[in-house]
Amino acid sequence: MTRITKLYDKAFLTGADSKTEWMLPWFFENYKKHNKTPIIFANFGVTDIKPIRKYASAIMDLTGLGEKGWFKKPKSMIHAPAKKCIWLDSDCEVKGNLDEMFDLLNPAKLNMVEDKPWTTRRREEWYNSGVVGFVDKPEILVKWAKQVEKSPKVGDQEVLHEMLDPLSQMAYINPLPPKYNYMRLMIEDYGENPDAKIVHWTGAKGKDIIREQMNG
Repeated sequence: MTRITKLYDKAFLTGADSKTEWMLPWFFENYKKHNKTPIIFANFGVTDIKPIRKYASAIMDLTGLGEKGWFKKPKSMIHAPAKKCIWLDSDCEVKGNLDEMFDLLNPAKLNMVEDKPWTTRRREEWYNSGVVGFVDKPEILVKWAKQVEKSPKVGDQEVLHEMLDPLSQMAYINPLPPKYNYMRLMIEDYGENPDAKIVHWTGAKGKDIIREQMNG
């Protein structure tokens, strides 16, 4: 794994492998339209890193890790060279300037938006890992990365949820406003949010919408 010597005071972080790299031009163009804060790219196994260099301030090579796909995400957060950092899934449509998010971060916790559609459907509180803010390397982030490596079930979000009961959720997760991760199912359940800074196009239906935007 490549080491980055420069430490950023604040930065965003995203990543992709060969299955998700097709979204990167769309993701980066939306991000750069509204933001100048450095963005770090975690290479989970893309086929061509060259086009990414014009967008990313730094690139971490995580292709050598044992985890596959999105299970590399928590470890990429641990290795991110930034004091204040916010992970963004590459299927997130950035619709505005996000710098204000850094002022909302609780240093001891993972800072995430409640996944209200999952909370409603499963009748227990869920948080979505498409957007995750953190300061330095909080204890819960280290535990999450270790648990993903030990028991990679379903997805990184499911691993985190399984780790935390309702009481430990309160201890380890700081809820962010929904506008910072307004998910596709939220649009279906509650309608569009004109204040949304990030719209998260989850699932196969979301990817179809991204393709339409890229081809439109």
